[in-house]
This record gives sequence, C-alpha cells and structure tokens, in this order.
Amino acid sequence: MNGATHRIAVIGAGSWGTALGILLARHGHRVRIWGHEEAAMRQLQEERENRHYLPGIPFPPGLEPVLALEEALEGADERLIVVPSHAFTSVLEQIGSLEPDPPSLSWATKGLEPHGRRLLHQAAEAAFPRTSLAVVSGPTFAMEVARGLPTAVTVASRDLDHAHRLAGYLHGDTFRAYTATDIVGVQVGGAAKNVMAIAAGISDGLGFGANARAALITRGLAEISRLGLVLGGEHDTFMGLAGLGDLVLTCTDDQSRNRRMGLALARGLDIETARQKIGQEVEGLAAARDFHHKAMELGVEMPITRAVHQVLHEGLEPSAAVRSLLARHPREEREPPPETH
Repeated sequence: MNGATHRIAVIGAGSWGTALGILLARHGHRVRIWGHEEAAMRQLQEERENRHYLPGIPFPPGLEPVLALEEALEGADERLIVVPSHAFTSVLEQIGSLEPDPPSLSWATKGLEPHGRRLLHQAAEAAFPRTSLAVVSGPTFAMEVARGLPTAVTVASRDLDHAHRLAGYLHGDTFRAYTATDIVGVQVGGAAKNVMAIAAGISDGLGFGANARAALITRGLAEISRLGLVLGGEHDTFMGLAGLGDLVLTCTDDQSRNRRMGLALARGLDIETARQKIGQEVEGLAAARDFHHKAMELGVEMPITRAVHQVLHEGLEPSAAVRSLLARHPREEREPPPETH
C-alpha cells in the first residue's frame, strides 16, 4: 500500500486506463473505472479482467468497474481521464454536467483536441477555469505497467502541489513518477512522438535499416522541440521522459500501435485495413494532420511531420515520402533559438 487511501475516478477503460486503474488499486487506492460502452463495462465487472486489452491481468480488489460516470466521480479525490484525444472534449462536457467546478482534473491522453487543434490543457481550462489541471505522460506501454514492470513517467502541472499529489498516487516499487511544471512541453512531446513512430515504422518497413531509424528519431526530436518551444514549452522537457524517452520507446518497439501502423503502410496496406488489424486507437493518424497544420499556422519547419501527413492524408506513397526527406538540402544541424515576439 502506498500511503493513505484515496478515491480515484479513472475515466476511460481501454488498455491504458485499465493499466493505470490496476496500478493505482495495487497502491491501495479505491479506484472506480468507467467507460462509455455499457456492455464492455458489465463484462469487466463479471470477469474482473480486461480480456480484450490486458488478458491475463486480474483486477486488484480495489478496482471497481462502474456503469455510470456519476458513480465513478462520487467522492473522488482525483479525476483521471484516459480516453482517445478525439473524445477528450466530450468527456469534459460530461464531467461538467455532473461537476461544474471540480477541484482537480488530470489526464493521461496524448494528442490534440481535434476541432480547434488546441493542446488538451487549453480545452480543459476553457471547460473548468478554476480547476487545478495535471497531465501524466512518458514512455509507457500499458501491458508492461499492468504486469508491474519498471516504468517512469512525468506528472506536469502548473500547481506543483497537484503534481506532487498525483505523482504520489502513482509512485510505487516499480513505477516512478517525476514532477514538472511544463504542462505544454509534456503534452507536445507525448502527442507529437506518435507521428514520428509512424515514420519510424515506414522506414523500417521499407528496409532502410538502423542508421536511418536513428537519424529519424534524432531529427524527429529536433522538430518536436522546435514546435514545442514556439508553443511555450521548455527545452529540458524534450530531453526528458515525456520527450526523448517516449519518442525512443514508441519508435523502436512493436508494442507501439503507431509504429505498427507505419510498418503496415510500408507493406502496402491501406489505413483502414491496418487500423482494423491493430484493433486500437492509433493517435498518430490525427496527430500528423493536426501538428502539420499547427506547424504551417505558426511557420515552424516540421519536414518529417509533413511527410507523414502527406502519406496518411494526401495519398503520397511511403517510398516517395522517404525520398523527399532524403532530397532535402544540407543545413546546419544546430537549431537557432525560436524568435520571441
């Protein structure tokens, strides 16, 4: 047990939400997990296991699947949203209808709010201007967390007391949670790395080898940092768990859904067929479009992101995208600092 017992609402019962619910319950907290599909939640109640996403991992006694969001939120010390980014705003609205002014709210979702292409904290601030907000991000695969394998994440909030409190809930023998105040940089790193993972999958699927993968990761980090700094993130964040750490993980291991999407595209599969084979949300599909347009809007150069966007949304052949990147003119490796206005 990890200190005092707290009541935590986990909103989202996919692989990552379930893994975090299992983790928190193992730490002695009372966790209620809710998902929008009632039949799936009834199955979780009956089987005490998420056999679809995390087979073979039984629920600890403190993890209770519930059928109503209101029941999950009742008496909660923390509300942790773990849904795909396209559902984030809808979940905020549902919470707001039940709790117009919650004291704290956090999320482990990685992506942009799809309609206005806002960072998720901007959507949360608009919905709950007086609520303390925090984000959990870092190099994590749900199954490894559920199995209790060693993992480290960053918990970022402009309210450091909130960051420390949430990190304390998560922190345990095999799960280390670091705190930060750079909520912008942590979100940019966690979302944009999914685009780079698709690129890495394409490169590896086309047989371009380890040299190309290392170059892609390095230059991918450069363009993620470039955009993140313009948006107000801090340089050190992109060298940490939520930046470099998450990028390396998702670009190099086939547990990554985004990397598997890239591999499938390189084999000639269409996006819908690849999505069906993967069977879970592939956040990089929307992130490539959103970050490409965000970069265009801000005048930030993101050539890898542009190439992935062209493959996914403009019909460019994966091999042609790689050739276009290789054909770029030589330039200095060191990045100039972003202009301040």
